[in-house]
Amino acid sequence: MLPRLLILALLLAPAPALAGVKEVKATIAALAPQALVLVVDSRGNELVAQNVDEPFVPASVAKVVTAWLAMQVLGGDYRFKTRFYLDNKRVLYIRGGGDPFLISEELAQLAPQLVAAIGKKPLTGIVLDGSYFPPDIRIPGIEDTDESYNALNSALAVNFNTVNAVRKGDAVRSGEKQTPITPLAISEFRERGPKGKGRISLSQNPAVSLQYAGELIAAFIVKAGGSVKGAISTGPVPEGLKPVYVHEQSRPLSKILIELLRASNNYIANQVFLEIGAHRLDAPVGLDKSLKVANEMLAANNLSGDIHLLEGSGISRDNRFTARGLARVLQLFEPNASLLRGQDGSLTKTGTMDGVRTLAGFADTKENGRVRVVISLKSNDGAMRFKLLRAIESGL
Repeated sequence: MLPRLLILALLLAPAPALAGVKEVKATIAALAPQALVLVVDSRGNELVAQNVDEPFVPASVAKVVTAWLAMQVLGGDYRFKTRFYLDNKRVLYIRGGGDPFLISEELAQLAPQLVAAIGKKPLTGIVLDGSYFPPDIRIPGIEDTDESYNALNSALAVNFNTVNAVRKGDAVRSGEKQTPITPLAISEFRERGPKGKGRISLSQNPAVSLQYAGELIAAFIVKAGGSVKGAISTGPVPEGLKPVYVHEQSRPLSKILIELLRASNNYIANQVFLEIGAHRLDAPVGLDKSLKVANEMLAANNLSGDIHLLEGSGISRDNRFTARGLARVLQLFEPNASLLRGQDGSLTKTGTMDGVRTLAGFADTKENGRVRVVISLKSNDGAMRFKLLRAIESGL
């Protein structure tokens, strides 16, 4: 026979928690009866499961899956590399390695070290090798938009393959003090930039991306005391030529993922996603390789039927997730939950498309501790995601 105090505890302890769950379910149903909402506690109990049986378009919450895959395959300390070669005619060859954060601040660090390695005598040319990425690589969904955060993915791209400039009449100057303006940047901005300040993605032509990278790297070489006299062109690094300098990205992958999840940049997401396949299955990168690696890892975690990826950013409307599948990915990703830094301070990632508003991540509750949350709405009401999240946080 159980002691009376234990019986009393068993009778009374669940009541507040159960009451809280019922109240939260009622609140969610009243706020958004058509919304998909799944809340799972640390033991796998589904505290809330509203409209969870139909797969949904994840939009940018797909980046959580990419981040989990990247941490598993590459590791948080992984650093992207860019290699530099110098032949006996003082032609500088640059082989891109898909670094997603080869930005002006990084080039300012890189250039003095490169000049120290190659010397200050004039370079007779710069040759850019983008062979790490096939020239015909395309990401499903990218072709539908010209937004700057959807720029063409490339083996060698600077400043996220974008140009930030200010245009007044026919004159164009850099829109940021850390970035010198270059001839190609001027012509691209004149052609497609706004009359005023703005950021544009470079054209969907890989040769344009490489040319701009070469021009900007040359400008930083000059700023660091070097000299460039010859033309900028594209081509392969001669066989047998050894690198004189290998630049490792100053940010480890973990820092890149924080920025990726915070800013939700589709270009960065797919640079990371493409590296997953090349790292596991060798160069060059290929979307098919990364999808193969991703699908193998999903299958190993019994997620084949729950997470359907066509690319790594969420830009494609043909990505499809189930709520329970994404909740399982969140469970696998939880050791790295600190990489999620939502703009409202929560450990969540949002997704936004026309007619799609999603949210996924973690919420800390009083009665149930940390829970996993998946929310999807077929609407443009982005604020509703956070109303539902607040109801979960305060009521559970």
